[in-house]
Amino acid sequence: MFRARRTRAKIKKGGRARLSVFRSNRNIHAQIIDDRSGTTVASAWSGELPSKDGKAESKNEKARKVGELVAERAEKAGVREVVFDRGKYKYHGRVRAVAEGARKKGLKF
Repeated sequence: MFRARRTRAKIKKGGRARLSVFRSNRNIHAQIIDDRSGTTVASAWSGELPSKDGKAESKNEKARKVGELVAERAEKAGVREVVFDRGKYKYHGRVRAVAEGARKKGLKF
């Protein structure tokens, strides 16, 4: 919990929109938040991804696709630069996959 507070305090000084990540055991959520107005600009989660016709897909692959999807939605909303808010999670695994997917689609950190 201390890590989350420390991370968020540093991020809010920047003034840019932030890409916030939440992960559970099954799903991962990503949203872009504008702290000045207190609104969510774009969001995506792994539950809204289309399934692959019965084929198993890894959690990391789903996380990467969530990052790509939230980046596409941010582009439509006019957001091109964000600060990555990993919250209480280490920059590793699925959290890292979301960031890499968003970068791949052109979102600048």
